Amino acid sequence: MAKDTELLMDEAALNAFVDRVFPQVKDDFHVEHVVPYEITMRLLVGERHLRPGGTVSGPAMFGLADVTVYLMIMALIGPKALAVTTNSSLDFMRKPVANTDLIAKGRLLKLGKALAVGDVLLYSDGMEAPVARAAMTYSIPPAGSAADQSA
Repeated sequence: MAKDTELLMDEAALNAFVDRVFPQVKDDFHVEHVVPYEITMRLLVGERHLRPGGTVSGPAMFGLADVTVYLMIMALIGPKALAVTTNSSLDFMRKPVANTDLIAKGRLLKLGKALAVGDVLLYSDGMEAPVARAAMTYSIPPAGSAADQSA
């Protein structure tokens, strides 16, 4: 994979894309840093993300991993809202710190014409050891298809 690939969307463009296309979660996620094939995101943890005891829930962790890979793909191919998850795996490794934002560090392992594969490590903010690891595969709409329309 060529690391010198140019980004089509930077942090500001990705955050604006989420605000515009996914207003239902715009207050949940924030892109902190993006370079070709790598991204750092934050889940702004609120009450709705917590399970009893204040721990971030599994569905919230999955959402962060999913959005991380999705936006990493958008950064490289542009705003294709209809790219979709086709496979996912999430390993929970340790308990997240209660009531603390989660940080996602994502890497894009493959960006093909039809599929993209990414890896994400999730951390409680300030914690060195990851709390979870995710592997995600996305289907990319074929160029020129109705699903390929930019959002």
